[in-house]
Amino acid sequence: MSEEMSRTLSHFAIYSFTDQYWQLPSGERSDVQAALLADFRTTAQGVHLYQIFPAEGEADILVWSALPIVVNCDTAEFFKNYARAANAHRKWIKPGRVLWGYTRASQYTKTRSAQEIDPFPTTRKPYLVVYAFVKTGDWYALSREARQGMMNEHIRIGKQYSQITQLLLYSTGLQSQEFVVVYETDDLLLFSSLVVELRSTEARRFTERDTPIFTAVHHPAEEVLALFG
Repeated sequence: MSEEMSRTLSHFAIYSFTDQYWQLPSGERSDVQAALLADFRTTAQGVHLYQIFPAEGEADILVWSALPIVVNCDTAEFFKNYARAANAHRKWIKPGRVLWGYTRASQYTKTRSAQEIDPFPTTRKPYLVVYAFVKTGDWYALSREARQGMMNEHIRIGKQYSQITQLLLYSTGLQSQEFVVVYETDDLLLFSSLVVELRSTEARRFTERDTPIFTAVHHPAEEVLALFG
């Protein structure tokens, strides 16, 4: 299968529940939750809900939608369906930051990593970390060999943390960042240790921005919404 035919799209949307939602009686909030979840599940092959609050103070939940891209119009169709699903509930949920991008073959490694995240299984690790990433202009002025050497160091360090899985999404020219970096882990302290080690590498000098960062907790979708019932 060609790279063009094997792309996937991952879309991460942050939401807060509105004042009108919190003014509803508890039973009616449950009805809103059920309708919201049913509509989101119509938009993509993989739909996962995560708890954001209280890890962040300005958002409540994160919705991760993933789908294979077979033909170019699949992206437009997803955006249409997603807007229809979310907009039907704007009285109850307020959208915040959105990050999205496509998978593609890495130019720095010839083989697919065993630590690459599969976005479609319903069973997820307990924690999800998502952030936007931008390289400096100087990075692209380096030779291919220089960039490869620094990425080899990154890859070597990542392999030492085999429990942590990663998904790299390409969004250059599509959003304000060039990449969306996604991690799943069982251990946030271990993940923080990985980030500290990566920030001591040579390639760190060529990072322009790696924010915003969203840390989210996974539960079955109904349980996530019930936390806000």
